[in-house]
Parts: sequence; structure tokens; C-alpha cells
Amino acid sequence: MFKKLIFILLYIYPLFALAQDQIGERTFAFNDTARHRPLKTEVWYPTNDTRKPDSIPGYPFIHIPTVRNASLPSGVHQLILISHGTGGGRMTLEWLADALVQKGFIVAAVDHWGNTYDNKIAIDFVTPWERPQDISFVLTQLLNDKDFAPLIDKNRIGAAGFSIGGYTVIALAGGQISMDALNKFSQTPQGVKEFTLPEFPGLKKAFNPADVEASFKNCPDLKDNRIKAFFAMCPAVGQGFTNRDQLKRITSPVYIVGAQSDSIAPIKTNAIHYQNLIKGSKIYIVPGKAAHYTFLNEGTEAAKHGAGPFLNDDPSVNRHEVHQQVAKIAVDFFATTLK
Repeated sequence: MFKKLIFILLYIYPLFALAQDQIGERTFAFNDTARHRPLKTEVWYPTNDTRKPDSIPGYPFIHIPTVRNASLPSGVHQLILISHGTGGGRMTLEWLADALVQKGFIVAAVDHWGNTYDNKIAIDFVTPWERPQDISFVLTQLLNDKDFAPLIDKNRIGAAGFSIGGYTVIALAGGQISMDALNKFSQTPQGVKEFTLPEFPGLKKAFNPADVEASFKNCPDLKDNRIKAFFAMCPAVGQGFTNRDQLKRITSPVYIVGAQSDSIAPIKTNAIHYQNLIKGSKIYIVPGKAAHYTFLNEGTEAAKHGAGPFLNDDPSVNRHEVHQQVAKIAVDFFATTLK
């Protein structure tokens, strides 16, 4: 009996414990044909699959290796939808997905069509109201998927977003942006600075304003009542909101995180501005020299060379520690609000 116990402790339990910590990953090629928007989506989930996690040669981000197409978990789980920043991609907030999955959540992140690092379409950089529709479409697809629908607790769904993805989740919560307010702000010195995007140099000359106006007028109601909690990191386009009436429909919990030294979406006109207008919202500002792109994945040493602020921070900033801190806030927020 004693020898059997020793065998279990030394050989069986470590394998079981390892399996419990595994992250499964699947890629979906959704397509919103009504809006002509392919929406590639990455889904991460807890798994007991004992296969060795995949190693991706040349992968530029530090992350927890996953088991591709791993066996699915049992029971039902909270689902968190993630919206990336402008010119980013579905994999750029993998640090947050990892932290959530390790606590039992299923996480889905979408590539917003025309607004990713490898697919830049000018009009899709200036029509942010398309993005909440992407999230709602993907949510519908997952809730109809034969594999994942049974795993998702339909009453415990949340959304998290970074930068313009932060606006995306606020719009899903019920925020209604003003095109006039955005236009007026864009003419100010601060507006010119905020709308000059490093991800798309020369953007202002690359689209037709009439097309943007038409897109805005044809936009449906973006509030998605299926989503119950919202986590916005360094939210952008805050100056499209000038009064509380534009955000009065938000009744679900909202948590906002900003960075003290954010020069892309400065906290005064964005994170703090949103928090002042959204009744009952909570806020945390990462102090010191943490900046906008500190919220992107950590890069490998090889990837950092030539990547500028996207993967490199002020020497006083430990990106890994910022991620750990913000991930804990997010996990606690969703665990509390999606009981």
C-alpha cells in the first residue's frame, strides 16, 4: 500500500497536475457574409489533455505553450471575449487570455477585419463601430457551435478590450459615440496628436470622409445584452463622449485600466474621462512610466530588436509585472461580476 502511494505521488499525480494546467487552443475562420468581414478567431480553454504543448518556431511573443485542438473541458465555463487594439491582432493580448484560462475561463479573441497588423484597410481604422458588431457576431457563432455551445455559461459572459478595443467593449455595454464630437476633437491640437496613428502613417489622406459618415449612419444598436461585464484597458476615442447621456444605458459592471504615461490614449481624455462619465465604473491607473503599448504581449529578445515601443518599455517598467498586476485585476473583476 505504501509503495503504491509513493508511485502515485511520484509519477501519477505530477502528470495529473500538469494536465490540469494545460491550455487548449483552436482557431475558427468565421465569416460575417452580411458585412463582408472574415473574422478569424482564436479560442483558448482549460484542458486535461496530456499531450505536450505545441512549440511555435520563431513565435515573437512570450506565452504559455498550448495544446492545439486539445480535448475539451467538462462542465460549463464563463466566456470572455477579447478585442485587440488598432493595428494589432487576436494574439496580441495572449497574456490576458493565459491568465483567464488558468482560472477556468474560456477566452475568444477576434481579428477585426481591416484593422490588424497584416491587413490594413484605411476605412476600417476610422470606423470603430464595426468592431462591436464583430464581437457580437463571433459570440453568436460560438453559442451555436456544436463543441463550444455546451461549455459556455450563457449567463456569465464578459468582454475585455485594449485601446480601440477598450472603446469596443464600452460600446457593447451601451455607450453611444458621437461622430460630431469626434470630428470636433480631431481638429484640435490634442486631437490631431491622438488621431495620428503609428500603426497607419498617413491615415488621414487614405479614406473618404463621406464613406465614414455613411458607415456611422448605417450602424445598428451596438449594445449586446448577452455580455454582463466589461473590462477596458487604455480605452481610446474618449472624446467621442461628451456627456453622461451617451453612456446612461450602461448598467453592467465596467472596470477601466489606464497607464500614467500613455501618450497614445492619454488618461485625461480617455481612461479617466470614461470613468467620470460611466456611473458606477471602477478605475486603476498603472503608475510611473508604463505606457500604451505596455499592454501588448511581452516580446522575445529577438523580436524586441527594431520593434520600438510596441515591445520595448522605459527601463523602469517591467512589462511582465504590469501584466501580472492587470491580469489579477481582470480575473478578480470577472470572477466577482460573473458569479
